[in-house]
Amino acid sequence: MINNVVLVGRLTKDPDLRYTANGTGVATFTLAVNRNFTNQSGNREADFINCVIWRKSAETLANYARKGTLLGVTGRIQTRNYENQQGQRVYVTEVVAENFQLLESRTASEQRQQNPSSGDGDNFQGGGNNFNNNYNQSSQSAKNTMPDFDRDSDPFSGSSIDISDDDLPF
Repeated sequence: MINNVVLVGRLTKDPDLRYTANGTGVATFTLAVNRNFTNQSGNREADFINCVIWRKSAETLANYARKGTLLGVTGRIQTRNYENQQGQRVYVTEVVAENFQLLESRTASEQRQQNPSSGDGDNFQGGGNNFNNNYNQSSQSAKNTMPDFDRDSDPFSGSSIDISDDDLPF
């Protein structure tokens, strides 16, 4: 069976760090994840996905991530249920995060929070595309700076390597 989740989104509020009775850290948070398409009015909608993370990772997330932080999360989907005070059965589906990665520098996060007119702020529609645009720009600039190798500068051009079939591992 496979139950893997990979999310990239922005925190809708600061993570909520709590501790169990035996001292285990647990943080809950919600990620706003943009959809890959726009609606009829041309706006990009977002899904708000509830997540939970445990132990030292929960403490680290609570210490370094704030509302609006661009976050990458890997984990699994889990469904649980409980009976509320009214005696009704409540079902909860959430992502149990196993790993996370901060996807922007602290200075970029602070600048975005100080200047909400930059497009992200509290409006999560369209906020996640900056990651893709920055990645595409950086990978394009990397392609432009890679040296072009021609046959004259290739140290292996014109030489052959003799390997017998007995030396191959397959």
